[in-house]
Amino acid sequence: MALNFANNNSLSAITTLPASISGGGMTLISEQTASSSATIDFTSGIDSTYDSYVFKFINIHPATDNVNFTVNFSTDGGSNYNVTKTSTYFQAYHNETNGVSALNSVSDRDLAQSTSDQQIANGIGSDNDQQTSGYLHLYNPSNTTFVKHFITRFNIANEAQYSVDNYVAGYGNTTSAVNAIQFRMSSGNIDSGVIKLYGIS
Repeated sequence: MALNFANNNSLSAITTLPASISGGGMTLISEQTASSSATIDFTSGIDSTYDSYVFKFINIHPATDNVNFTVNFSTDGGSNYNVTKTSTYFQAYHNETNGVSALNSVSDRDLAQSTSDQQIANGIGSDNDQQTSGYLHLYNPSNTTFVKHFITRFNIANEAQYSVDNYVAGYGNTTSAVNAIQFRMSSGNIDSGVIKLYGIS
């Protein structure tokens, strides 16, 4: 059997893919910009089109100092954000003076079969140079057999001049389709920032 080789080995020479080959990747579905917003709600675009969805958070800045950024899920298009959740929360941190650093689990931010908002970034400072950025990955929200897993990671410039690397993972304990998501601060408004919703193919 003969082997066939391309004469030009540069990927830049490829201009189109055959129809049978999927390029994969991320598709931007929607984008919202906060401006003294009490909540940022995504009530469309989360459906069976994709198996998973990623939210990217860019420079989320609170109006109030030392507050927590939170998420909750809806199965009724955003009429209620109260999906039962079980989660785990841990973080690494280091302060500007190089005096304190640690890696630990934060059990009082875990949820155990709770409909409360899930904290995903904590102690965010409201100084002009303080904010949080990160992502949330939601898996198979339209599935009606399994629970709905999610993973988040944020870096926070907090009110005490710490860099905090925050991890949260858990699941919405529902077999109903999750079709809307709400983000808000634990107190006060989201002063500014951008949230982008992507579908993952």
